This record gives sequence, C-alpha cells and structure tokens, in this order.
Amino acid sequence: MYFIGVDLGTSAVKLLLMDENGKIEKIVSKEYPLYFPHPGWSEQKPEDWFAQSMAGIKELVSECDRTQVKGISFGGQMHGLVALDENDEVIRPAILWNDGRTGKQTDYLNNVIGKEKLSKYTANIAFAGFTAPKILWMKENEPENFERICKIMLPKDYLAYKLSGTFCTEYSDASGMLLLDVEHKCWSKEMLGICGITEDQLPKLYESWEPVGCLKPEIAQELGLPEDVKVIAGAGDNAAAAVGTATVGDGGCNISLGTSGTLFISSRNFGVDENNALHSFAHADGNYHLMGCMLSAASCNKWWMDEILKTTEYQKEQGGIVKLGENHVFYLPYLMGERSPHNDPEARAAFIGMSMDTTREDMTQAVLEGVAFGLRDSLEVARSIGVDPKRTKICGGGAKSPLWRKIIANVMNMKVDIIESEEGPGYGAAILAAVGCGVYPSVEEAAKKLVKVVATEEPDAELAAKYEERYQKFRKFYPALKGMF
Repeated sequence: MYFIGVDLGTSAVKLLLMDENGKIEKIVSKEYPLYFPHPGWSEQKPEDWFAQSMAGIKELVSECDRTQVKGISFGGQMHGLVALDENDEVIRPAILWNDGRTGKQTDYLNNVIGKEKLSKYTANIAFAGFTAPKILWMKENEPENFERICKIMLPKDYLAYKLSGTFCTEYSDASGMLLLDVEHKCWSKEMLGICGITEDQLPKLYESWEPVGCLKPEIAQELGLPEDVKVIAGAGDNAAAAVGTATVGDGGCNISLGTSGTLFISSRNFGVDENNALHSFAHADGNYHLMGCMLSAASCNKWWMDEILKTTEYQKEQGGIVKLGENHVFYLPYLMGERSPHNDPEARAAFIGMSMDTTREDMTQAVLEGVAFGLRDSLEVARSIGVDPKRTKICGGGAKSPLWRKIIANVMNMKVDIIESEEGPGYGAAILAAVGCGVYPSVEEAAKKLVKVVATEEPDAELAAKYEERYQKFRKFYPALKGMF
C-alpha cells in the first residue's frame, strides 16, 4: 500500500510517496511564484498550488502500482486566507501567513476587542499573520470582494476541496485562524460576529486523521488513480511536521528550521501562557500543543547567502566557522517582522557589534546564532509556565546543517535528536493518511513506530555556558531597538 503526503509550502509543493512501513519511495517538488504587490504584502494564487500539486502527483505515481495508492493527506502553510465565491472561483490571490498588511486590524482586535476576550474566545491573541485580521482587512479595503465570499478556507484545505469536493478543515490548522475555540474545538460564535461572517462560510471541522471523502471521479481519472483513494484532512505544516518527527503525546518537542522557525511542544492538556506569547493550538494527534513561531528562520540564511554573499555554496560558507560561543557579532532575525514572542510586524533585522576585525565568517555565524537565540526566546516562555523539555527533534531545510544543529543544541542546552527522514510536514501527512486508511490505530502509535532517531547532538557544558552569556546579551537588543523600527 502507498500513501501520498503533500507539503504545501510557501515556495513549492513537496510530495512524497510512502509505503505502509514508513519507507519513502519517491519525492517530487514543484515550485510556484510568490507575489509582493506592496511592501510587506505576500500573496500566492491558489490555482498555482492546485496545478502544481496535480502535476506533482502525476510524476510521483508514474512508476508505482497506482492501484496500491490508498490515501492522500496534507501538511500546509498555515493562516492563509483563501476566499471562494458562489461559483467556487477564487475571489482574490491568497493572503499568506507572512503578510504584514493587517497591522490596523490586529491592533483593533488586541486593543479594542481586547486580548483578554480574544484569549477567552480562541486561546490566542491576534497576530498580523492570522486569518481573522485578514478577513477584517478585506472587509474594510475590498468590500466588494468581501460581499462575494461564499467559502473561507486555508491553503491545504483548498487542495482537499479541489480533490474531494468536501469543504473541510481540521483542528490544528483552524487553530491559527483566530476563529476557533481551541479548548472546546468548535467555531467561536463571538469571533464570527466580530469578523462579520457566518458559520456557513466556514468549513466542517475534522480531526487530522479523519477521511473527508475520496477523489472526485474526474480527478481520479486525470491522475490515473482509483476513485476510492481516501482524502484525509491533514494538518497545519507545523503539526504535520511534529507527526513526521514523532513529536506526539505528552512532552514532545520539535524545532523546525524552515522558511519560518518553530518551537513545538506537544501536550495532552490544554494550556495558555499568561501573555499569549506562544500559540495554544490543537494538535494533529487529537491533543494540544504550544508553539513559538518566528517568521524568518532558514530564510535568514537564504537571504544572507543568496542576496548578500551572492553564493549558493551554503556548506562551504559554514566551513570556516570555528569560534562557537565567542562571536562578537549579533544578528536580529526579524526580516519580516516577528511573531513569537514579540508580536511586532514592524520589527526588522539588524547586525550589531561589528568592528574592523569582523569577518565574513563572523557575519554568517551571527545569522545562524540569531535564529537559534530567537527560538530560545520561545523556549523561555514555555519554561516560565513550567514546560521544560530536555531534548528535541529537529527538522526543516536548516536542520541539514551539522553546524546549525550544534549551535541549536548549545544555545538551548538540550539534546537534539536527528531523525532518519527529515521530510517533516510531507512525511507527517503521509502518516496521517496511513492512519486514516486504518493501517495504524492512532497517530501516536503510527508516528512512534515509523519515525527513527539516527543520531543525537549533545550540548557541551562549556559551550552551552558561553552561549548562555551571549543569549542574555541578545535578549536586550530588541527592547532597546523597538522604538527605532
């Protein structure tokens, strides 16, 4: 039996084919454009996601026994606003998770409606990237488009809808809309009223492993797949990545070094930190999780390498870095503003501490360390409410760097487990598909059986102490510069 995992990312859709024993048979990636129509705006065309996903699935199954494909599921970029009209046509390009246009609406929600009410209704406060502020922006700035809205959905749910015809979402992704009562797993009537929308405009809610339907006959025919291939609800990218790293059950931890960076802590119990600095979301295993999200993680390194150093030899650039824990240069990783824990879309990146003897290697090292320090900020919030994991898994493109893994282990002073497959959301989505098709009894059992740790990066006490000192300096820079952004 085969299962397809679809990782709908910001730069590309990555698809993988997994057998029932967790072996990855094939991986296909298809890119699509990202549009920046105004400074701070970020959009994509949902039609591009679907076209490239269809092309990717065809290529993915081209050499296997297609009759053995049993299920397909998703891990998708979160928070994006996809709006369809009564004819199921996309009304406008999707406004993405890293879009910063909703400052006014976010302020309205947090300061006029009030953070206390938002936390009571949804377990979270408003962030510029969340879906509810985008709906309010559309209502205020594009009223004619707002009036045409018949269906509101998230990016991966658009794929599920196009494949199955079912208007659906699931709890982990819906948690990041600021429309879901996370604790009670239902749409918040108060938030719907605030946003001026109805429950009819929102999809039906499922657990991440639940089948929402099967492939539509015409889709099955185009892909050359059986019509009984089940479409499984899936999960937001970070929850799917957590499944793909077996960060499930109670007390698991995963760090994702993708375009954005996350610190993800799974829990059987619902919980919220006092200042809502971390997101409190439902998890794809049926439980809950706390998550700190930084908007720019591996994208900081990509920007530094591609745009500033003008090189594609990432590994070579890291080869000369030897002064760990002793770098005099600091980097604030806020290229797109920041979410956790600062909630400041106006924050910007900065290098601090350069001198005449600063080298190219120092600057590159500072970028890697700045991202690690930013993730440590979220860990400190978790620790403040008594959640203190001692080890973590790691995934995402940045996790392929041994140097970056070493920096993370010592900045966090945690053991970092490297897993056999670093395919994160796509692998987690394939696992969800296998559970949805009945191969495994639960997400937790499937993940723990299929995910294998192959190595562990241990922190070094002396180096961790040096990084502790550096981190205490780092955390003073943002408050000092906040008024300048």
